[in-house]
Amino acid sequence: MSKKIFLSGVQPSGKPHIGNYFGAMKQFVDLQNEYDGYAFIADYHALHSLRNPKEMNENIKSVLLDYLAIGLDPKKVTFFKQSDISEHTELAWIFDTITTMPFLMRAHAFKDAEAKNKEIDVGTFNYPVLMAADILLYGPDVVPVGADQKQHVEIARDIAEKFNHIYGETFKLPEPMILKNMAIVPGTDGRKMSKSYGNTIPLFAEYEEIKKAVMSIVTDSGEGIPKNVYAIHNLLRPATELDPIYKSKTGKYKELKELLIEDLEKFIAPLRERRKEFEKDIPKALAILKAGGEKAQKVASKKMEEVREKIGVKL
Repeated sequence: MSKKIFLSGVQPSGKPHIGNYFGAMKQFVDLQNEYDGYAFIADYHALHSLRNPKEMNENIKSVLLDYLAIGLDPKKVTFFKQSDISEHTELAWIFDTITTMPFLMRAHAFKDAEAKNKEIDVGTFNYPVLMAADILLYGPDVVPVGADQKQHVEIARDIAEKFNHIYGETFKLPEPMILKNMAIVPGTDGRKMSKSYGNTIPLFAEYEEIKKAVMSIVTDSGEGIPKNVYAIHNLLRPATELDPIYKSKTGKYKELKELLIEDLEKFIAPLRERRKEFEKDIPKALAILKAGGEKAQKVASKKMEEVREKIGVKL
């Protein structure tokens, strides 16, 4: 019996931090042992916020190295670049013709931009349709997302149902896989770890970077146990190990931070070194991406042939 399929995309938006890893990246790597997977670099989606060609190019390579370094196995997961598969944008246009504006006005990203009186480009308004095409081309059973991204999968399901109703059964309806154990990782300032807040600990940080970031973690002198330090530490060690240590060092924030630095270095160092190995041979890494693209292309092309026949444009 064949495995079920999962699909996920990641935007090439700069260096990942430990919040990205424990929040999502780790789960994708874990899923590859239970599912056949598709994971793609969503470079066209990144055009909303990234309009520097050189930076885009570097970020795409960086995402590739990041995912290989954390253990994504090209034998188990088809890893490819969205822009290499023209069927994504072709199918998005076909979906555009059956999707109404009021329907897309319900999307969170549009509503958020509208509430902030931002000038909204067509891509921002329309990106859920491209996302639906990204998903539906590969017939996944599940799409792993955080609770706040569940709407993306629901929109894809609605579009698939509408297409199936008009043209006949064509697309499988994917289920959102809500990653219940997704960690909300606090940043060095106590807010959610985010590049936009500048409060991150880079996933592939050098020792001095780790030290600097950890020593800057905000602590509350009235707590005895620094909750932000503990929350990050708890990602690396279970509470059964940490609680006695933190209890015995109540108020000794410097010692607790030094212990966290040690444990972060133990965790990050192997990933960092693995990434450096892949970085030594960029052509080899790009060959993995190319091979994944060729495999994904066959699946996408086959589905688009079916779609073109269904809508009546294939002669």
